[in-house]
Amino acid sequence: MQLTLLALLTGLLTGVLFGSLNVPIPAPPELPGMMGIIGIYVGYRLIEHLDIGVNLLEILGV
Repeated sequence: MQLTLLALLTGLLTGVLFGSLNVPIPAPPELPGMMGIIGIYVGYRLIEHLDIGVNLLEILGV
């Protein structure tokens, strides 16, 4: 929980800094873009939870 709050505070401070410098944020400014990022995270966690992933580096021999 502490790490989550620290991440939120860091994001908030970064947003304030970007806003005060009138610099565009390096994230999708629209809800569909943010939902896409959340979808990527949830999909990743789902595959991790179901333990059905593939080790691509192992397949490529790296």
